Amino acid sequence: MGVYLVSIEAREWFGESEEAGGHGAVASAFDDELRRRGLPPYEPGPGSGDGGGWFEEKVSPSMKGFDAFCRAHLTGAERETLYGWTVLVPLSLEEPIPLPIGSAYTDETLIAGAPQVLALGERLAAVLGLPLDAIPATGANLELSLWFMEDQVRRTAAARPGPWAEDLDTAFYVAVYLRAAQYALRHGCPITYS
Repeated sequence: MGVYLVSIEAREWFGESEEAGGHGAVASAFDDELRRRGLPPYEPGPGSGDGGGWFEEKVSPSMKGFDAFCRAHLTGAERETLYGWTVLVPLSLEEPIPLPIGSAYTDETLIAGAPQVLALGERLAAVLGLPLDAIPATGANLELSLWFMEDQVRRTAAARPGPWAEDLDTAFYVAVYLRAAQYALRHGCPITYS
């Protein structure tokens, strides 16, 4: 059990029943809001499309240090963009778009743009000195979660010390939001909590 960040395939995005993995109500409301702003409707990409998996990361470590770190380095609006969203889409959005549709975790849906989340994640990764070349780029399910839970993170921290290694929970969340944004942009698909 727990909360996961997961990618949404196109057929799930347009599906009617959220219990069956569909997000049709959110997709429809989001398209309505985009049209209201004079923008074309959102057409998700196919996802990974190669049968090699999807984005799925368990978000179980404490967020206390991560939240304090973000409060020290980001504005309130930037924090909301980085990790206050319910759905992340591979579109540039000047600010997150709230929709009056509840989910299992919130009373409304907040849609953020992956380019904005990526920029904030990269900024925080630079502050932490996060060794992104050593951290998995999410090519397999739970890849980041397992990397941070197993010995590889400790070996990397010993070989490449820095602020990132002083609070691995904070490093995990910076990495997971950055990698989620990269995955959404690379595969053209939304990401949400499940």
